[in-house]
Amino acid sequence: MITWLKAGEQHQHKNGGGWVANTATVEDSVYIGPDARVYGNAQVSGNAQVSGNAQVYGNAQVYDNAVVYCYARVYGDAQVSGNARVSGDAWVETPLFIQGTKHGVSNSSYGKLSIGCVTLTFAEWKKQYRALGKREGYTEKQIKEYGAIIALATKIGK
Repeated sequence: MITWLKAGEQHQHKNGGGWVANTATVEDSVYIGPDARVYGNAQVSGNAQVSGNAQVYGNAQVYDNAVVYCYARVYGDAQVSGNARVSGDAWVETPLFIQGTKHGVSNSSYGKLSIGCVTLTFAEWKKQYRALGKREGYTEKQIKEYGAIIALATKIGK
């Protein structure tokens, strides 16, 4: 069963006691912890959990076995699903993302960059990008490109 609210309505969710408000939709099977909030047009479904002062709002969706906890905020048009976990120092702003010619580069967590499936600290990328680029089959032109992207990302990233 899904709980549908009218604009401005709020109630405590039966599983965990957290607050659901506005026009949010929440399935009864989810867990909303006592200090958690789900509001706006947010949707929480499946076996998802929202707890520990976490907030889900706007048009955000949390579903499947996803867990949002420990002061994390999921909002806007964000979607968290599968076995994903979002917590604590989650980004308040969208993290830096630059699409290179071969892989995307993202400031995936504080002080770290992910290029393709490899995540390293800023310092590790600066030291190792040439060797890793060769190992991954990048051309010399692509290695230079990613060197410039790494320099920019470490300068303006978090």
